[in-house]
Amino acid sequence: MTDLPDIAAIHDAARRLAGLIVETPLLESPALNERFGGRVLFKPETLQRTGSFKFRGAYNKIASLSDAERARGVVAFSSGNHAQGVAASAALFGIRAVIAMPVDAPEAKVGNVRRMGAEVIPFDRFRDDRMTVVRRWLDEGMVLVPPFDDPAIIAGQGTVGLELMRQAKALGVTPDAVVMPCGGGGLAGGISIAVKDASASTEVWAAEPEHFDDTRRSLAEGRRVANDPGHDSICDAILTAEPGAITFEINRRTLAGSVAVSEKAVAAAMRDAMAGLKLVVEPGGVVGLAALASGAIATEGRCVVVVLSGGNVDFATYARLIAEAA
Repeated sequence: MTDLPDIAAIHDAARRLAGLIVETPLLESPALNERFGGRVLFKPETLQRTGSFKFRGAYNKIASLSDAERARGVVAFSSGNHAQGVAASAALFGIRAVIAMPVDAPEAKVGNVRRMGAEVIPFDRFRDDRMTVVRRWLDEGMVLVPPFDDPAIIAGQGTVGLELMRQAKALGVTPDAVVMPCGGGGLAGGISIAVKDASASTEVWAAEPEHFDDTRRSLAEGRRVANDPGHDSICDAILTAEPGAITFEINRRTLAGSVAVSEKAVAAAMRDAMAGLKLVVEPGGVVGLAALASGAIATEGRCVVVVLSGGNVDFATYARLIAEAA
């Protein structure tokens, strides 16, 4: 493929985002270091603008459009975090945004999108085709801002990787591995480009919910494989049908692998993030920590960076999952 983003595109995205994003820190917990037998650093995109990494890619995409394209407005589909990123970015540019969101999306995410001025169109994530849902607005001339399978989106997400590698270097360490949640693969693709540019020996791992481990199975088969229908998950932020064409082409070259985790493991990881880091992390945002706890990624005597990708979760859901894990 000729339209894959590269490290130069990620540096361009970083310049566009300068002054607009939060440079989220690297945090660590002595208790979690002891538990895993190494040094585990956490990149909390829960503290990012709109509560997830998604603002990075959405803003970079919209900023990359021409003035004429932006004037027509933007349309997107998302379970919530990308929706918030698009809504916030559109508000900064003063343009119209229409966003299709699943009817089962967390109310906290839907409410935030509406408060930022975007129009929400509900749809059924298991029965409706997303492109069909938004076709009317595309036909009217609005510009699609995809959730992951787009070079500008991937480059924006890659700024997470630029930051974490620079921050690790400032701490005097080179990560042995970097682990992040994976839905369509945009975050994994962007981060892996930046990490591999800085350190070719650093392993990059994805983490996914069980039954939605399309990237893991696609890597194993060497081609894109869709998830089987009929499953649901608490990890609403990263439930995709299959990897993107662009993202899979990147990730098949760069990822060491992907780990599938159970919902019980996800809830336990949410508890660990709260207890060890004092952070509220949504289910889909904490699967990287759950993957470490599974033992599938070596931690003994190593330095591992875990990206906590989002913290947008309804209070009742969070309380229930923490209580169950405890």
